[in-house]
Amino acid sequence: MGMERPAMDDFLASVERQAFRMAEFATRNADEALDIVQDAMISLVKHYSTKPDTEWRPLFFQIVQNRIRDWHRKKSVRDRWNGMRQLWQSREIDDDPIQNLADPKGKTPGEQTALKDSTAALDSALQTLPWRQQQAFLLRAWEEMSVAETARAMKCSEGSVKTHYSRALHTLRNLLEDHWP
Repeated sequence: MGMERPAMDDFLASVERQAFRMAEFATRNADEALDIVQDAMISLVKHYSTKPDTEWRPLFFQIVQNRIRDWHRKKSVRDRWNGMRQLWQSREIDDDPIQNLADPKGKTPGEQTALKDSTAALDSALQTLPWRQQQAFLLRAWEEMSVAETARAMKCSEGSVKTHYSRALHTLRNLLEDHWP
């Protein structure tokens, strides 16, 4: 049992930022995203820490997807109850301390500005995608999960993952052609 805890801590540290960004894209609210990720981490530790560590990644992202789905359901109910949609808030990329670190590869200021603009464009483009396409893209492209792992995390068929991912890529290519020709 003593060996599992550091392994679980290392695993959670390795996926925390990606899971947060996924939840933040889905909710467009940093506080809600943080709650989703923390809840998913607690659930993984509580219910699945005895599983082999090779199963943690798909299980964790499946839990994150479930928490995001639950959040959307609850929000839909709240919106109907209140009779109007709440305004979505988005975080500024400039608030991210990792984005403000010096570039170790020594990019010129012009290259840094272009990269920052392209990153902002990607963030904006990702937010325009339908939720399922957005999540398929993030799991496949950012997390480098296989189609099968993504299907398990999203609780859908592998064919559905391929369709959502393909549509996301097509849309992103069209929206970002000025940034990444």
